[in-house]
Amino acid sequence: MTLTVAVQMDPLAGIAIAGDSSFALMLSAQARGHRLFHYTAEDLNWSDGHLWAQAHPVTVQRIEGDHFRFDDPVRLDLGDEADVVLMRQDPPFDLGYITATHLLERIADRTLVVNDPASVRNAPEKVFVLDYARFMPPTLVTRSLDEARRFLAEHGAIVVKPLHGNGGKAIFKVESDGANLSALIEVFNQTWREPHMIQAFLPDVAKGDKRIVLVDGEVAGAINRLPGEGEIRSNLAVGGSAEKTELTETEREICAALGPELKRRGLLFVGIDVIGGRWLTEINVTSPTGIVAIERFDGTDVAGMIWDAIEAKAAARR
Repeated sequence: MTLTVAVQMDPLAGIAIAGDSSFALMLSAQARGHRLFHYTAEDLNWSDGHLWAQAHPVTVQRIEGDHFRFDDPVRLDLGDEADVVLMRQDPPFDLGYITATHLLERIADRTLVVNDPASVRNAPEKVFVLDYARFMPPTLVTRSLDEARRFLAEHGAIVVKPLHGNGGKAIFKVESDGANLSALIEVFNQTWREPHMIQAFLPDVAKGDKRIVLVDGEVAGAINRLPGEGEIRSNLAVGGSAEKTELTETEREICAALGPELKRRGLLFVGIDVIGGRWLTEINVTSPTGIVAIERFDGTDVAGMIWDAIEAKAAARR
């Protein structure tokens, strides 16, 4: 079965192909004979019940600096001419991102959108995880400096991060003495209108932050991400490094608790973050990563597993 696949993502020229999960998915799709098109979220248009994008037919290859070739752009009707849309643009999860989910939701009855756009909109990384608070470290969501101070007094060192941040950006540790907490909350309140997430600092983060990938609700693989020198953040995008890992019993319990709900919501490709083998911190549904590193360490073809699931769903629709 040959599928027409439209990939909604950031510009291809700017990606780092060595570790980019979207690029790995495109390579895998191309190897299976699927037709690929690329466009950005800003290229979406809607009129008279039709959603389309000015999209480029694209071929990809694992050659740094020469990793893609565009053919002349076409007006691609995403509801009538595409079998699959991969929604893979990076956050921030802002009004532009939310609007894209609203537009894609209008074709989801005809075209398979991965991940399901309504579910992505309703499950922001650091909000969806609140449904599983029993697995989370002590957490406060607030804009209040007084509440932040009370939380700090109760838990000692804390971490403050934007509720809709991504890629390890703007994550700050505040020591138990509270130095700079008031200034930090002031800056956060001036920068973002929504509340912020404050969590007890977990010393185990020095041992790594595990990224576990689930495909259609089932564990596909995991890597442990280690923070760089002088860092508390282990995201690969901010200098963290990856290593091979195994799941703990508690991590398997977390995955078993999440899996059925992810499957029910149409969240086919998800990456969860766990610290210390037991603390769930995020459920990444917008543009999860990690599949290239998992394949490098474990030899697991996670991209192939994702396409197996997509092809099965597409065939069922037909």
